[in-house]
Amino acid sequence: MATQFRVISNTGEDEEHTYKVVLPEEKLRHFRAVTGSVLKEALDTWGEIWDEFQGSVTDGVMVSPKAKKGFKPECGWPEFLEKMWLLKHYLDYAKRYCDGKE
Repeated sequence: MATQFRVISNTGEDEEHTYKVVLPEEKLRHFRAVTGSVLKEALDTWGEIWDEFQGSVTDGVMVSPKAKKGFKPECGWPEFLEKMWLLKHYLDYAKRYCDGKE
């Protein structure tokens, strides 16, 4: 819903401005959309990290004997660490956004 108002400056000139009133339902819809998007990215990143463990570290949910030799991600350490950093970033942002500290 748009509302118009007039501002009279100290020079006496009128200026017309329009502002939009944001309803609580619209704020909630926006909040849910942003939160959902950030958490989807976090889950996608977690899935990529979990996939790196499949075969070399885990077989389903059990740790494989090959894991004793040491873990080396197929995508390489730089990309793996970037995924870990992104996951932390997405979760941290979602928490701050939910707490109102965006």
